[in-house]
Amino acid sequence: MNAASSWISRNVARLRPAAGDKAAAAPASPPERNTHERLQATLRRAGEALPPRALRRLLDDLQAVAAERVSEVEAGRHAQAVADWYAQAKPEERRDLWLLICEQFVPDAAQVKAAQQRYEQAAGTEEAPQAEAHLRRALLSGRTRLLQRFAVFPEGLRFLVNLRAELLPRLRGDKRLVPLDAELGQLFSTWFDVAFLELRRLSWDSPASLLEKLIKYEAVHDIKSWADLKNRLDSDRRCYGFFHPRMPDEPLIFVEVALVGEISSSITPLLDETAAPADLKRATTAIFYSISSTQPGLRGVSFGDSLIKHVAETLTGEFPRLRTFATLSPIPGFRAWLAKHGAERIDRMGDKERAELGRALPEAPAEPQIADVLAAADQALELAPKSPVAQFLLRAAACYLGRELDKSGRPLDPVARFHLGNGARVERLNWAGDPSAKGMKQSFGLMVNYLYDTKRLDRHRTLLAQGRIPVSAEVEGLARQP
Repeated sequence: MNAASSWISRNVARLRPAAGDKAAAAPASPPERNTHERLQATLRRAGEALPPRALRRLLDDLQAVAAERVSEVEAGRHAQAVADWYAQAKPEERRDLWLLICEQFVPDAAQVKAAQQRYEQAAGTEEAPQAEAHLRRALLSGRTRLLQRFAVFPEGLRFLVNLRAELLPRLRGDKRLVPLDAELGQLFSTWFDVAFLELRRLSWDSPASLLEKLIKYEAVHDIKSWADLKNRLDSDRRCYGFFHPRMPDEPLIFVEVALVGEISSSITPLLDETAAPADLKRATTAIFYSISSTQPGLRGVSFGDSLIKHVAETLTGEFPRLRTFATLSPIPGFRAWLAKHGAERIDRMGDKERAELGRALPEAPAEPQIADVLAAADQALELAPKSPVAQFLLRAAACYLGRELDKSGRPLDPVARFHLGNGARVERLNWAGDPSAKGMKQSFGLMVNYLYDTKRLDRHRTLLAQGRIPVSAEVEGLARQP
């Protein structure tokens, strides 16, 4: 090879990417265009759902819904047409609608800035109320009016609830959609306020379509058959739900209640289809054994507290002998928490207790390991409540429910967070309370009673706000032990 050829070969080689540098050599995909850029474009880029012309047409339809000059009735008809389009649209085409709502219906930034400056300058003066009202009007976006118009047509509220349910899983990966979620959440907190909801009893005589929804939405203890459902609606049972007038055939949340003589320790007799109904004349205790929310799109809208309160008042009116209101609840986060923190708990045990735990395990290891304890706990139904393994689990569960808080200062367990936030207290742990496969998977069969003492609900909420979980003396005693 002559000198010229050698020089050409060396320089061509420099221009070629290295074998392991193929990713770097690949052309970078252009950043995703916002709707402002796409509306001004002529051609659709790869990865975009709607072409610019269709996007402009969809924006025109949305603007017709939000237009101030049209009546509510006419706007509702435009909204119905958009909802009909949405029902036929592909997922990414629906996302384009979400993005249009987020990016094209925003408050005027200049007006907001001016109103904010006026509000700050007016603080402490006679003009402060007017300045605040002016700022509120400036912050009101066209998005608010647009979404309110969607609620006009008969199925509009249901449409928005379902839209948010579809939107929520996309938020983590697409922050551009956050404004739409925030706006819907704020509107729903008003539209679904308990003052606008109706408490209705669901019975075996309710329409079949409604009973089918109980089966569909039951989230705690699966309803396995119509016979199972009939048992849950028997004479010694009650089922109540909250309904919205615009969604009359859709329970937003419902609770199943058993009327019994004492606080229940096991779900098995409550779900036993062959058991005779309890004597209502002797019922002193209402056990809330299942509470199910039905609408993912209403996440963050809390009416569980009001539901329990209203049901308790309704039951007391029907059964004056009722004195105790409690739950029989799962502990869904316990297994995962114990797998993570169980070794620390073993290390904190005294020598005697650790030795007893070790002897109770298969092959009796010299030093018990959490993996061995968890394996033994999987056979919890074969263990006596006083066995070392059972006692270890009960003490750990008492600590988990009675001491553990998340970074926001809320109870770590999601079910505990709900009931304790409503003013209940952790009353009692129940060994082998749920022997089902689901119960074993969540908490080795353990269940918990939360007690709703109507005279202490506010006190319990105050304690929780101070970072102290309200518990009974029995649970506190278990939690103190390592």
